[in-house]
Amino acid sequence: MRGRVLGLGALLDVCVILYPAIDILGGCAVRLRKGDFAQSKVYDEDPLAAARAWVSEGAQRLHVVDLDGAREGAPANLEHVSRITSELGVRVQLGGGLRSTEAIAKALEAGVSRVILGTAAFTDPELLEEALETHGPERVMVSVDARSGRVVTEGWTKATDISVNDVLGELKRRGVSELLYTSVDRDGMLEGVDAQEARAVAEAADGASLIYSGGVGSLEDLRALASLGAVSLAGVIVGKALYEGRFSFADGRAALE
Repeated sequence: MRGRVLGLGALLDVCVILYPAIDILGGCAVRLRKGDFAQSKVYDEDPLAAARAWVSEGAQRLHVVDLDGAREGAPANLEHVSRITSELGVRVQLGGGLRSTEAIAKALEAGVSRVILGTAAFTDPELLEEALETHGPERVMVSVDARSGRVVTEGWTKATDISVNDVLGELKRRGVSELLYTSVDRDGMLEGVDAQEARAVAEAADGASLIYSGGVGSLEDLRALASLGAVSLAGVIVGKALYEGRFSFADGRAALE
């Protein structure tokens, strides 16, 4: 899909990017079901090997989550992240446990192109403001993870009563231009995306760049997201569907184009 953005009197084509997901838990590349740490499946004992496989298929950007860090509140797998960035030379965005200035700095030192703040964006407004000012809005993404339209934090283990629409509007007002939305109820289930939900989130994120995650199980799901024609939709994260061979990276990328 190609959204169209009007700027300086010209229409610019913007491609929706497919991001293979690499979730690291206990030093392995895994996938969870609905964010449940007790329901994890190991797909590769070496995250670098998993990353290399997607890059060999044509991926130029990767979505990496330090699940141990998300649960413990501080990065725990930066060694693996550094191996990926140094050996593969692709753009990596990293989330999980980035809840201090030191943690953010260490992640960037590990070679990631963009850090993803989740819990800290909601519990420590000053940290988000400092990160945006220090590193620039293009290098700081905020992850809005939701169950039943309400934000969850701390590695998806703590529910809040904050609505997704309210928080997206507030984040944009605070200067956030890079957003990630995950439907936790659908994550790792391969049961399909909720196109209506995706459209509502994309509309609420209008004016910012949005990456969508959760539920993709087929090429039809990717086509459904592409057909939304949402200008704000900049990327889609896919994990289990790629690992389970539901479709190839090349076919997934083509479905979005």
